[in-house]
Amino acid sequence: MTEIVDQIEHLIAAPAGDLGQIERTLTDGYAYALSLEAERLRLERRISEVTHGLERGDTAEKARELSALTERVDGNSGDLVRLRALLGELRRHAHDVRRLSAA
Repeated sequence: MTEIVDQIEHLIAAPAGDLGQIERTLTDGYAYALSLEAERLRLERRISEVTHGLERGDTAEKARELSALTERVDGNSGDLVRLRALLGELRRHAHDVRRLSAA
């Protein structure tokens, strides 16, 4: 995720920018956000499966898996919140760049 975040932060920091690059980065960022959401849904589905299977089998192993899955969901959620905030800033920056280029 650091590559897209670095790219977004670089574009936001530029007082004026290449609108085409900003829009491509917005598109890439939103695509990445969708992939993070899909991954979170897969992880949550797996958590549900493991939880329902606790009555059967090795509960210690399932507890370890649940712990690992929960950590991944937490990290994923944090990444998603940060990415959405940066995309919002970049969207506002794109608006400002459009406004400045029209003036």
